[in-house]
Formats: sequence, structure tokens, C-alpha cells
Amino acid sequence: MKRLIGVLVITAAAVVPAAVLNIGAQSNAAKPAPPSTEWPTYGHDPGGMRFSPLTQITPANVGQLQVAWVYHMRPPQPPAGAAGPGTAAPAQGRGRGRGGSGFSASETTPLVVNGVMYITTPYGRVAALDPTTGKEVWVFQVPAGNPSTRGVEYWPGDARTPPQVIFATGNGRLYSLDAKTGLPTETFGDKGSIDMNTPEILEGMTGTVGLSSPPTIYKNLIITGSRNQENPPRGPLGDVRAWDVHSGKLVWTFRSVPQAGEKFNDTWAGDSWKNRSGVNVWGFITVDVQRGIVYMPFGAPSVDQYGGDRPGDNLFGTSIVAADANTGKYMWHFQVVHHDIWDADLSAAPALFDVKQGGRTIPAVAVINKPGLLFLLDRVTGKPIYGVEERPVPPSDVPLERPSKTQPFPLKPPPLARMSFAAADVATVTPELEAACKKLMEGVQLGGPYLPQGYKRLRLQFPGNHGGVNWGGTAFNPQLGYLFVNTNELGQLAGVTDRDPAATGAAQGAGQGNRVDPNGPYQGIPGGGRFKDEASNMMCQQPPWGQLTAVDVNTGEFVWRVPLGITESLPPEKQKTGRPGNGGPIATAGGLVFVAATDDARFRAFDAKTGKEIWTVKLGGAANATPSTYLGKDGKQYVVITSAGGGFFGAPLTDDSIMAFAVPGAK
Repeated sequence: MKRLIGVLVITAAAVVPAAVLNIGAQSNAAKPAPPSTEWPTYGHDPGGMRFSPLTQITPANVGQLQVAWVYHMRPPQPPAGAAGPGTAAPAQGRGRGRGGSGFSASETTPLVVNGVMYITTPYGRVAALDPTTGKEVWVFQVPAGNPSTRGVEYWPGDARTPPQVIFATGNGRLYSLDAKTGLPTETFGDKGSIDMNTPEILEGMTGTVGLSSPPTIYKNLIITGSRNQENPPRGPLGDVRAWDVHSGKLVWTFRSVPQAGEKFNDTWAGDSWKNRSGVNVWGFITVDVQRGIVYMPFGAPSVDQYGGDRPGDNLFGTSIVAADANTGKYMWHFQVVHHDIWDADLSAAPALFDVKQGGRTIPAVAVINKPGLLFLLDRVTGKPIYGVEERPVPPSDVPLERPSKTQPFPLKPPPLARMSFAAADVATVTPELEAACKKLMEGVQLGGPYLPQGYKRLRLQFPGNHGGVNWGGTAFNPQLGYLFVNTNELGQLAGVTDRDPAATGAAQGAGQGNRVDPNGPYQGIPGGGRFKDEASNMMCQQPPWGQLTAVDVNTGEFVWRVPLGITESLPPEKQKTGRPGNGGPIATAGGLVFVAATDDARFRAFDAKTGKEIWTVKLGGAANATPSTYLGKDGKQYVVITSAGGGFFGAPLTDDSIMAFAVPGAK
């Protein structure tokens, strides 16, 4: 049975008390700034379109792009006791993912503002570079922890405080640096930084919060999500907070899990809401500056692949929430996955643009989750533009699990990633791959979409918890009305069995990304993990294994779809399989889409109108990042991408690097 749904809309007058401080009503009459020829924020504009107005590089000349400069992130070892500009102390560790610590390759998208580039590195450093040469202007060494792997935010300053570079670390320090010097701003918090691990977030629990993505700036507010734990389920909260850019003082808090007495608390049975971790914005927040609305894409509750201890829909888990950007007061929400047990987070930036239909213009927000379902909503009301229906999904056979009987599906566009699998879909790319995959499928239950993990057997879920679509998200060309999305095609085998009541220690998952409550009644079944042949690094379903898609937002239809990436180990005629990866695309007024985001270590340009791949360069390592483009002071348009490891064009290179490209002689 199918049931059409709209969206629950509540005005600010009837909201839960999400704000801890109201800094006053603000005018909605702000005029949008003209598009920048640089790259001033992660999404290029506060609404995250990732669209540059530059036209110097076009489909006609993109093939002439050449390397302009390379910046190697690994710092030289200084003499004992030496210190560079802005240095505080040696770095102590490196953040990764939503939690934990350890090595993490850079995913930074360089910002360029007023002729200076700003980046983070996985070596505990934030740097300013000359964007035409790659030469360092200043470097700040983080005293402890590692700066957010995906970059920084820039604030233009005012009469009270000069321009600032703002970022947070994996261990929860929020920093504000003078953009000109790289030195900490003495008036911000405790001489340039604040501790985000505040008592109301920890609630007496152990653990920390931090940032793996840059914060968002709205007026004089720094709006932060958080990177908290995925396991165990109780721990630091995933609340969104706003801080005064001048002082670092907390201005407002939006509770990601409604507390006792607050509206929607009843979507958590019993006391399952208490100290619930997860439900955090570990990706990107966007803002409608004209209307003063902030859009927060929340991830799944912890444990994000088992919900037997949290019956109910679990708001605001895996939901887009709109709030007053000045106060944090709730406006509306749309839950993309009810009672999420697939780690189907919203992590990509909610992109803001206009949809044109029948002579009217609809202010829209694009919301996309890991399974690859794209919801186009009216960003003022939260109402679906093309309709959404609740469809029945498979039940769970795990005795204590109570998944939702239905899940929301957009009527347009179709799913961007595979959501089901049948035996006939097994990969036949090579006889060896087919044989390995058939062996992997023995005893596995197939089906989908939203197939829960199995009980005493494995089930195959498509896509797996990597996606689909991950934090890389989308880019939008307003001249064409096309939204560009790169997708992975990665399945996942998942299942649990009863845990021995006499067992000691924490319950263990089995395989990559299969999590269970360490104190719960189940443990993972061996064999869980990604649905691929590890020996060949090839996926077990028929290609494509990665795609780039253009969606016409004015019709909700696909314009074109092409494989993204190649499998070099195959013969040339079979190589165009598409490949998985991380990172996202950008679009330009020159009619191009630039994207890396594949594990084949390539950086590519596509014709935005046709999807034709018209430029490709091999990098020294996979570029798990989103590129940026800007006009240098020398009059050239540059395109930059961050990649990790290996060497460029055969040259030895052992650290993460940024590579800039330009057309020689072009101005």
C-alpha cells in the first residue's frame, strides 16, 4: 500500500524551546551578494550551490589545462625548538570520520578570498597560500588534535574584529585566526579558541565532540554541527550550536534529540532519548541568507545499524531541519528515513536554488541521503515539490528490532543509486569475479530496498552504509537548472546473531561498517562487510560502480547519466566501469562540471549539457575531496584539487597535496 505524504510544518510560535538565547529578530530583506569569482566558502555560496560564474575555462579549451603549481602538505621537520609563523605546538594525532582518531587523508576544499587561499592539512596545520603560486603566506600549527579534514570557514570581519579564518579540531576546540597573520584572535574565547565539549553536550557522559567539516557563518554567528560517536549509543549529544564570532560565547543551541517535555520527544519510546549520541550534523550546514533560515542535515542515531533499544521514528535522526538562523528556533522538518538502522545519514550540504514551474519560481532545497534518494522540497515550508509517498519496506527478523513499516520515497527523481539486488545482477565482468561473488552470495538473503540486516544469516543491503551518496553531495548550475550528483554503487552484507549471555567484553560487529551495541544482546555474523571481491577490488554487481548524473530540477527528470571512473586492471574495452570514492562536484558558468571523488586517482571535467567526459588527468593518489575554482590576481582561472599519497606523473610523493591547474596564456 502506498500513501502520499506532505510534511509536518510548525511555525516558530509553536516550537520546542530549542534556543538558549534569542539575539533579536532580523530583517529578511537582505540582498544576495553577486557571485564571487573566488571561492569564499565550502559551497561557494552560503546556500551550497557550488557554482562559479567564471567562464575562462570552457569545453573548448579545458583540454589545454596544465599543472600550475603543487603544494605538498607534509611539513619539513624543523630544527629542535624552531617555530614557524602562528605555530603553537606540535600536533598530537589526526581525526577521522565521525569519531575516533588515527590517520586521515586530507579532504580539504581550498577557500580563496581576497587573493589568499586557506586550507587545513592532516598534519595538524592550517595554512594560507598564494593561490597563483602555492607559496605559503603563513602557517598555524594546532596545539593538539587535527583541524577539520574538509577545510575552514572565512568571516569577512567588521569594525570590531578583522577578517577571520575559523575551524574546529577533531577533539573539539573551535579556533578563530586572524586571516592576515594566522595568529589566534585574543578576544575569541580563551585567547583564540573555545572548548566545544561543554557540560550540556556531555551530560555527564564520557567522550568528545569535534568537527570533520567546516562550520557555517551567518552574520556574526558561527554555526557548528559536530562529530560524535557512533558507538556505544549513549554519549555526547549531536546538538547544533551558534557562537558569537567576536567573543566565542554560545548564542543558541538546537537540540538534535528532543528532550523530555519537548515536541517530538514521543518519537523515542521510553527513555531511549536520554544521552542518545549520533543524531548529529557531521556534514555541511547551509543558510538562506535572505530569509534567515538555517538548514541542518542530521545523521542516524547511535548505534546507527541497530535500533532495538530505541523504538520509534527517532526524530530528528536522518532528517532535514529548518530553523531560524538568528535564534535556532525550529521551523519545520522532513524525516528522510524513519528509525534509521542503515546508517543512511544526511551528510551532504542541503543545496539551495530555485525551481521554475509554469511561470512561478519555487525556492527549493535539495536533500539527499546515502541511499541516493533526492528530495526536492520548498525550502520555506518543507513541502515536497514533486510529491513523496510512504512505501512498505521489508520487516526485520531480528527479534528486538522494530523498524518502520514504511519509508518515504520521492515521486521524482528516481533513485540515484541501486537500492535492490537479485541473483541475476551478479557481476560477470570476468569469470573469476563472477565465481568469487557467487561464493560470497551463498546463504545470503537478497532483496531491497531498505532491507534490514539479517538474523542468524547475512542480508545484502543496497546501497551499503557508505552510499550511494556520501558527504560529497551536489553542485547546481542555475543557468541550465541542472543538479549534478556523483554516486557510489557499494552493497553491504550485514547480519547479527545472539550473543552468548556468558560472554565477557564488548559485543563485536563483523566486517567493515557493521556495528552492534557493545553492551547489547547481539553480535555480528562473520562475513559482513562490503559486497566486493577484495582480491580484485571489484564490486559484485554488474557495473556501473560509480556514476555522475545531471537532474533537471524543473522537471525532476534525469538529463544524462555517465560512468564515473575506470578499473585499470581490466582490458581497455572493459575499463569504463565507474568507481566508488568520496568528494563531490563543482559547476561553472563556462559549461563544465569538475569532479574527482573516485578511487582511480583521476580528476575529470565533463560537459555540463551532455555529460561527455572531455578532460582527465591522473593524480598520484585518490582525490577524496571537492575541488574549487577561482580567478587569480594574474587574471587566470585556476582549478584546484586535493589528493593523497603516491606521486604525480611518476614523481615520488608521500604526502597529501594540492594541485592547481590553469590554461597557459589564458586571461
